[in-house]
Amino acid sequence: MTPERIDAVTTELKKFAQELSLSDTQKEQLRTHLADKYARLQELLKRNANISRTELVQKIVSIRGSLREQVVKFLTPQQLAKWDAEEARAKELLGQNIAA
Repeated sequence: MTPERIDAVTTELKKFAQELSLSDTQKEQLRTHLADKYARLQELLKRNANISRTELVQKIVSIRGSLREQVVKFLTPQQLAKWDAEEARAKELLGQNIAA
C-alpha cells in the first residue's frame, strides 16, 4: 500500500473511531476493510481513467455498500446507527457533486 493510501485510510479510521467510540479490535477490523475498499477504488480509477462522474459515484456507492455489509458484523446497533447517518450524508454530498 502506498503512503498516500495509508494516510487516507488512517484519516478515515481516526474519524470513525472517534465518532463511533470503537474498541481496539473494531478499529483494526475497520482499518482492514477500509484499506481493501480504498484499494478497490484506486484500482477502478487506474483502469478507468476516463470514467464519467455518474459512473464513478455509482461505483463508490457500490463499494461503500459492500463495506456496510462487513461492518454490520462487528459494530454495535448504536454504532451502526451513527455509521448509517454518516453514509446518508456522504450519499447526499455525492449527489450534490454530480449536480455541480
